[in-house]
Amino acid sequence: MSIYDYSVPTPKDGDKSLRDYEGKVLLIVNTATGCGFTPQYAPIEQMYEDFADRGFDVIDVPCNQFAGQTHGTDEEVHEFCQLKYHTKFPQMKKSDVNGENELPLFTYLKEQQGFAGFGSGPKAMMMKAMCRKNDKNYETNPDIKWNFTKFVVDREGNVVKRFEPTADMKEVRAFVESLL
Repeated sequence: MSIYDYSVPTPKDGDKSLRDYEGKVLLIVNTATGCGFTPQYAPIEQMYEDFADRGFDVIDVPCNQFAGQTHGTDEEVHEFCQLKYHTKFPQMKKSDVNGENELPLFTYLKEQQGFAGFGSGPKAMMMKAMCRKNDKNYETNPDIKWNFTKFVVDREGNVVKRFEPTADMKEVRAFVESLL
């Protein structure tokens, strides 16, 4: 299987095949509208605006699995993103990224790029403490730990990098740009 064998549900149109993104560099991210990491929408949108004409796209999958931080309907999520962060990329249907109802796409992404840690700094320490409290073995499983976990796919469809929510968005941007 390759990344292009998967699809993601859209709020209105059924499923969006990842085959439609062949040849592009992708940032696939599970998002939330009421999270401390929600301001990451701004640099993600900036990357989209700066790089879309160079073959970059964003697949935004809102998720409510982490402390219920994605309130409202799919339409309300979309309106929030447009009004607050002026996003031009579409939001997909709110979906699970872990557990028995997780999107098969996220099963594949986690198989390709497992959890490699939160890094250092105050946000990383906070995430480590929170994850340890919820799952003492969190470091050894590939599950998505929180909102705004990002996967980067190169033009050939390879899942080449996973960035945790604590990653510096400048590093994410530089990595994406290196693939364009």
